[in-house]
Amino acid sequence: MHVDRSGPRRPATTVTDGLPWERRRWAVAAIFTTLAMASLDTAIANIALPAISAQLHVSPAQVVWVVNVYQIALVATLLPLGALGEIVGHERIYLGGLVLFTLASLGCALAWSLPSLLTARALQGLGASGIMSVNSALVRYVYPSRMHGRGFGHNALVVATAFTFGPTIASAILAIGSWPWLFAINIPFGVAALLIGLRTLPPTPRAKHDFDFPGALLASACLGLFIIGIGSAAHQASPVLVVIELVAAVLLGWVLTNRQADHPAPILPTDLFRWPLFALSAATAVCSFAVQGLAFVSLPFYFEDVLMRSQVETGFFMTPWPLVVAIMAPIGGRLSDRFPAGLLGGLGLVVLGVGMLLLAVLPASPSFANIVWRMAICGIGFGFFQTPNLKAIMSSGPPHRSGGASGIAATARLIGQTTGAALAALCFSFAGPNGATAALALGAGFAAIGSVMSFLRLTVPPQRAS
Repeated sequence: MHVDRSGPRRPATTVTDGLPWERRRWAVAAIFTTLAMASLDTAIANIALPAISAQLHVSPAQVVWVVNVYQIALVATLLPLGALGEIVGHERIYLGGLVLFTLASLGCALAWSLPSLLTARALQGLGASGIMSVNSALVRYVYPSRMHGRGFGHNALVVATAFTFGPTIASAILAIGSWPWLFAINIPFGVAALLIGLRTLPPTPRAKHDFDFPGALLASACLGLFIIGIGSAAHQASPVLVVIELVAAVLLGWVLTNRQADHPAPILPTDLFRWPLFALSAATAVCSFAVQGLAFVSLPFYFEDVLMRSQVETGFFMTPWPLVVAIMAPIGGRLSDRFPAGLLGGLGLVVLGVGMLLLAVLPASPSFANIVWRMAICGIGFGFFQTPNLKAIMSSGPPHRSGGASGIAATARLIGQTTGAALAALCFSFAGPNGATAALALGAGFAAIGSVMSFLRLTVPPQRAS
């Protein structure tokens, strides 16, 4: 099926050019504002679930779908939208996603029932996917090539900051207003980012092939079923149901891969995995975010149920990790412009693994400082790894496949986090009170595997597809 690829009025920006300083400053403001909004919306929705459940008169099990439907819509459409961005322009996908995200936020704020809220949340997830699927690709064109590490460092800084302050922002809003304001707050920021983006975002090069709509549907169904299957396993659904969902996801992926074997830019970008540096970087990302998922799900239960700390104390205990990531991300970005990602990422994951082990062997009654410095070590390791790895993913493939690479970067993050959360739930199922300790030890294992894969990148010749 043909997709309109009429060229932009201005010449497309190349990867090496970047934008002039003044225009780049405003473009970055728009890109990172919307990235923060999309990242925040997962965290703030979690905080609002009890209030939504009470006001809409639905059970906790039902209201969890407010989070689930957003994640499913987001993950299922990342790769198709990244591929579409290569054809119609990354800036168009970004702006379209921003418009949809902003309108869907209004729909969430005006929702009168659970079905209406779930519909708006699904559309909001689709809009967030439009933003996230091309975010890294746009950074690659906004910053000049000599500053790519710095640009990806700022990207990681925004995400880490959003996760750091998300619960605090949500609690502050709920202290003075009702839950619809958590979604309404997106509207003015979305409108401002849209106006800035329309004037400053660079036109990106367009691919000449057509968009494969059947392939996009297969990819969405494959990834959607995978996320649903992982979630079913985490909630201890029927083993038969879990197997059906995961096997169906694998079969759809196999059909899609064979269907697009000769495609110049497949929606499931298996062509990029032929490049060892890209494949190792993507696999390392999945491992690292699985560590994060294991830790962020298990630690709150450990602090509250085992250490008998309050929710407020738990919030303080969880803050050092993302806060230190926010500090380390720009530093890692600058270093990635000078040192190989394999070295920086490997060292970062070693530190992360050590931090996970230190948390796993916490004493029975640890002091506040004893917990905080261990969390800070995890944040140092994760922050040191994240930016160089993102740069490796985006730079190890050809420029005209930036959309596919950007989609893989976001998909690897979400699949890793989802898998880690599911494994944490399984640890609690099998290990009971010791579930958190088991999850942390398992996270250290994932960090060790990731560090080995990262160091293996040092053996790959510095080549890139053309």
